[in-house]
Amino acid sequence: METLTHAPVLARFGYAVSDATRARILLALADAPAYPSDLAEVLGVTRQSMSNHLACLRGCGLVVSVPDGRRSRYELADQRLGHALRDLLGVVLAVDPECCAPDGTCVA
Repeated sequence: METLTHAPVLARFGYAVSDATRARILLALADAPAYPSDLAEVLGVTRQSMSNHLACLRGCGLVVSVPDGRRSRYELADQRLGHALRDLLGVVLAVDPECCAPDGTCVA
């Protein structure tokens, strides 16, 4: 396992939240730990898709899997991530529609 700080942390965080489903997973886990099947149901995605997204978030170091009997529960790897996500939700951006599409993808 590699420990990252500063710019590499921001790059991984940016990659993780660049996907709407992964961003929604992180926001859900900021509220409370959850099981993959419950997250899949709440977010309206397949269990396979949820598994893939959680693997990505684990690989980025943003979530951890906690054994709970025969199941695994997911939670944020660091509770400060929840605070950061909530802070980011309060940011208002002035965007150039010529540069960024409404979904956040760059069109330039």
